[in-house]
Amino acid sequence: MTLRLFDTETRTLRDFTPLVPGRVSVYLCGATVQGEPHIGHVRSGVAFDVLRRWLTANGSDVAFVRNVTDIDDKILNKAAAAGRPWWEWAATHERAFDRAYEALGVLPPSAEPRATGHITQMVQMMQRLIDRGHAYASCGNVYFDVRSYPDYGKLSGHRLDDVHQGENAGEGKRDPRDFTLWKAAKPGEPTWPSPWGPGRPGWHLECSAMAEFYLGPEFDIHCGGMDLVFPHHENEIAQSRAAGDGFARYWLHNGWVTLGGEKMSKSLGNTLSVPNVLKNVRAVELRFYLGSAHYSSMLEYSDQALRDAAQTYQRIEAFVHRAAERTGDSTIGKWTDAFAEALDDNLGIPRALAEIHAVVHEGNKALESGAIDTARELAGQVRAMLGILGVDPLDPHWAAPADSSAALDALDVLVRAELELRQQARGSKDWATADAVRDRLIAAGVEVTDTPDGPEWSLSGKAN
Repeated sequence: MTLRLFDTETRTLRDFTPLVPGRVSVYLCGATVQGEPHIGHVRSGVAFDVLRRWLTANGSDVAFVRNVTDIDDKILNKAAAAGRPWWEWAATHERAFDRAYEALGVLPPSAEPRATGHITQMVQMMQRLIDRGHAYASCGNVYFDVRSYPDYGKLSGHRLDDVHQGENAGEGKRDPRDFTLWKAAKPGEPTWPSPWGPGRPGWHLECSAMAEFYLGPEFDIHCGGMDLVFPHHENEIAQSRAAGDGFARYWLHNGWVTLGGEKMSKSLGNTLSVPNVLKNVRAVELRFYLGSAHYSSMLEYSDQALRDAAQTYQRIEAFVHRAAERTGDSTIGKWTDAFAEALDDNLGIPRALAEIHAVVHEGNKALESGAIDTARELAGQVRAMLGILGVDPLDPHWAAPADSSAALDALDVLVRAELELRQQARGSKDWATADAVRDRLIAAGVEVTDTPDGPEWSLSGKAN
């Protein structure tokens, strides 16, 4: 089955054919490092990490570029308000994003360019645009002439008459719909030299120049949040294609994480930082939650939804651990055909998860009946599928720290003592005592499964 992806530009589900057979080039709009990352920021990292893993698992050599916007109005304003140098503010929060991606098991990109490291490429692209009649310099600024590009608005569906760039009018701008490529120097702001005078780049220009530099004038897939469709990605297409590049061949956009029906954003004051959320759930559980919905859909956050996702993951995880212990084997197998069909259909995560749950159900039945060979095979399939989603519980990335392992060992001793008491009570038909033991364990969040080889336990995540 061919991988099909929903392309925002054509608004169709298209068969994916890479520009170069066996190689896939992907550009993901990364963080504007203005503050601490919240879970809405990292959703795109998780969503398109699954795309990358699936492409790689099917034999493609993937070049995956994720940029860092380290010069921007918001960065300058927040750094100034905090009384800190802009470059130190940006570097501090770039490291915070790195920690968040690492915690959630997002694979490091092939390259992670910073905007400030590619001013030369931006100047070269502006010169090409001016030479082709698509941009003009005025008062030390450089603007893109939107009316010079007939396909402007094709990605977002905006009509030219309705365009509002969301930026200041700008000195010397011929038309308010034109957008800024280069901002003339202002007192107290960082600047770089250019043929049009000192200044700094506009946001939209940065990604076009970096994508071209690392992936070439034409590449396969451009990803990002749906909030970037306009004006950011619309302007990227316009300036890149007007400069003579084919640019991205497919456009994928992930939905927002919402809270109370609104996009999670710092301006709304409804943010949930990654470090704070990780005080309540494990990183693998947060990743499972963020990756559980289809990448293009909205994900409405609630504490209960996060807890439910964590408990769902714990049940899957418990099967994998039980199977490894009972079979003495933790080999990764091959995903099922139904799982592959789900992912090939525009990364259909909900269907893929339904398949995982079905295989886990059959695997638990096999363990309970003593069908060890079947359980081993099914556990291998589950590990393969979870690995594509980046949440294989036996992946060393998710290994519990030493103090957590010690705590689990101590808990195991206590729980097994309770289970021994329960077994003795059942042997003497003291059902009241046996039930009391089970009730205590359930209240403590311990789930007991009776098997032909005796009772086994796991944490259910439902402690009272």
